[in-house]
Amino acid sequence: MHLIDANVLITAHNLYYPINRVPEFWSWLVHMGQKNRIKMPIEILEEIAEKSPIGQWLKEGDNAASLRLDEEVDPHLVQKVIDAYAPDLNDAEIIEIGRDPFLIAYVMADTSTRKVVTVEVSKPSKKRANRHIPDVCKDLKVPCCDSFQMLSTLNFSTAWQSSLGE
Repeated sequence: MHLIDANVLITAHNLYYPINRVPEFWSWLVHMGQKNRIKMPIEILEEIAEKSPIGQWLKEGDNAASLRLDEEVDPHLVQKVIDAYAPDLNDAEIIEIGRDPFLIAYVMADTSTRKVVTVEVSKPSKKRANRHIPDVCKDLKVPCCDSFQMLSTLNFSTAWQSSLGE
């Protein structure tokens, strides 16, 4: 299961697959969510729901429900992730990190079947709250990939519905 960061949808809409121009991508996301291949933790969905037009798209039909990962996060795993950024973060730094520790913690709960998906790239020189998701994942031995790797793995095509006979 691929657990996607908010930046995956934001970047897809802004750069590659605008909702109104490539609806096939967005219907594919919902389909993959229904098949439990792609999910978003509630913390990430809440973050992106505030951003339009993706927030508007999430409100349509079963879009948000199809993508939502229905489980509770383990607070001990969230703390372990936060400690991987730095064990002594102050309140401002924790705010700066945002909800990324939740995303990583959900994957930590089952690294054999889950993977973090983000558009962030590794930047090992970044420290503390500025660390990037791939570097934190690497330190914690959490599987991580970018959105194009996910699309390849899940065999996305704008003609995906025709292969299903839909």
